[in-house]
Amino acid sequence: MNFNIEIKEAKEKFFKKQNIFFGLLILVIFIIDRITKIKVIKDFSNEKYFINDYINIDLIWNIGIGFGFLSTNSSLLYNSITFLIATVLVILFYFLIISKSLEKIIYAIIIGGALGNFYDRIIYRAVPDFLDIHYNNFHWFTFNVADIFISLGIFIFIITGFFVKD
Repeated sequence: MNFNIEIKEAKEKFFKKQNIFFGLLILVIFIIDRITKIKVIKDFSNEKYFINDYINIDLIWNIGIGFGFLSTNSSLLYNSITFLIATVLVILFYFLIISKSLEKIIYAIIIGGALGNFYDRIIYRAVPDFLDIHYNNFHWFTFNVADIFISLGIFIFIITGFFVKD
């Protein structure tokens, strides 16, 4: 009986106007990520593109998680990681629904980026990373627009944890 009441309350919280705005923010971030990846996959699949002395576009298919960590040819590990990411996304959606406005922005930014990479894991079985930041011979890990949003959200989350008190 209590479970049905909790589901009803969760639905009411989810469909508040405020949450619809954050859902749209997630969608916009997801679409920006998709547009950039589609463009790079279409136009830069076979070549490295020099932008300036610090940035290249170089398409790399990442089968691991952030920065290629846990890259493997094992389907079991890949599927386990994908399931774990899906679980984390569900938890983040829950926190988005129950949080206050500032936290909702943070969760929406992270979710938007994470959904972009999760979509790629499902559709391509790898995530297209293409932004190569470098200085002389030092190259940072190659990343994509979704990674920027995820990192931005986590950075804001950490900063607010230090400076914003309830």
